[in-house]
Amino acid sequence: MSKQNTDTDVAFISALAELLNKNDLTELSVKREYGVGDSLDVRVVKQSNVVTVAAAAPAPVAHHASAAVAAAPAVAAISEDPAQHPGAVTSPMVGTVYLAAEPGATPFATIGAQVVEGQTVLIIEAMKTMNHIPAPRAGTVKRILVEDGHPVEYGAPLMIIE
Repeated sequence: MSKQNTDTDVAFISALAELLNKNDLTELSVKREYGVGDSLDVRVVKQSNVVTVAAAAPAPVAHHASAAVAAAPAVAAISEDPAQHPGAVTSPMVGTVYLAAEPGATPFATIGAQVVEGQTVLIIEAMKTMNHIPAPRAGTVKRILVEDGHPVEYGAPLMIIE
């Protein structure tokens, strides 16, 4: 692949990230076909105001060999997926997450806090109903992956309890 095509791919990925932010989307996946058996898969994900880009070029044709090289740094730069962490607490529904019972109140859980199984760690408001989300296990809150008052999707990682 020529440098021009690599630059075009970088511009394409940047445009996708801009489109994600401009339209308040949380995820965008696109497959760009170059020819038979040669494509670029791009997935752009926004979590807590951070945009992550994953790109992979499976089975590149010889003249597109540098596509895999250009995509490799983007894949390597991505940190581990919090949703795959064994201590991840994921959202059971779509809604708005709240870390405390009301504005200005003490949060249900903070980083470093010990929680017991069944203890409310946050609330998700869905259809005007406040749903208390319990800790699935006892442990220490290592990370809180959401911001108070922000929307969450089904299956989105909320926090890590180890």
